[in-house]
Amino acid sequence: MEERNHSGVTEFILSGLTDRQELQVPLFWLFLLNYVLTLVGNGGIILLITTDPRLHTPMYFFLQNLSFCDLCFSSVIAPQMLQNFLSERKSISYTSCYLQTYFGIIFQDVECLLLAVMAYDRYVAISNPLRYTLTMSRQHCNQLIAGVYGLSLADSVINIWFLLQLSFCSSNVIEHFFCETPPLVALSCSDTRINEIVLLVSVCYIVVSSFVIILLSYVCIISTILQIRSAEGRRKAFSTCTCHLTVVVMFYGSQFFMYLRPASSYSMETDKIVSLFYTLVIPLLNPLVYSLRNREMKVALWKAIYKPVTLS
Repeated sequence: MEERNHSGVTEFILSGLTDRQELQVPLFWLFLLNYVLTLVGNGGIILLITTDPRLHTPMYFFLQNLSFCDLCFSSVIAPQMLQNFLSERKSISYTSCYLQTYFGIIFQDVECLLLAVMAYDRYVAISNPLRYTLTMSRQHCNQLIAGVYGLSLADSVINIWFLLQLSFCSSNVIEHFFCETPPLVALSCSDTRINEIVLLVSVCYIVVSSFVIILLSYVCIISTILQIRSAEGRRKAFSTCTCHLTVVVMFYGSQFFMYLRPASSYSMETDKIVSLFYTLVIPLLNPLVYSLRNREMKVALWKAIYKPVTLS
């Protein structure tokens, strides 16, 4: 393409997961199935928690918000990706690319912060059960969720503002399957040092600080559990955390690998796989983890399925 700055760019070309033509249709059907199951799984959890009064507790209120976040996060990425599998020219407009990046940052941040809030909720429930209802009141839960979305929106606006200052000169081909900060920065012909600093500060502020909160919460939780005398009591206390721990390991493992590994080990192909995992695979797995490993969710789901049969 001719040299031009960002004001002249009207679209980007996404390289996609692979350039092998024979894989485009099979990948389309695979990720269409993934997306449908993600919508059904997360939508089902939202509906189940909304309709079952026994699940109207802080823990499930936060889980409901996590499912909403996963549903939105997947919807930001999957439709454009599915369209590109069947398109000869895998293009995305300049505006759509930046909107995808904007909303991608929001829901990525929301997931990080929500997992930290859920760890705090488990800490209060296990370490101070007698004051749990008072501490985690509906008002306090709403304030926590408002804080999560407020911080995520602020972080996304800051990142997008600096991305909008970038110029794109020699190419408009993004070596990725969706628009994200690292490939946009890599594509730019501008001085990107400020963008790299903003990204690092953002990752430290959101991802690392959230992980520290989770770590400290679990140190306190484990300390409390070890003081419980009965083995059955310890098992029950820890079982309320296993689903959350599973999701934390999956999500933060991919985040740390993506953003905090040495620059010398960066590879676009590796980045695609890691991005695929936390944008499309984890939103699919989260409902499975919480529905299959959580007793209350399994009971509520079982009753929801068989209630119409009983009534008839």
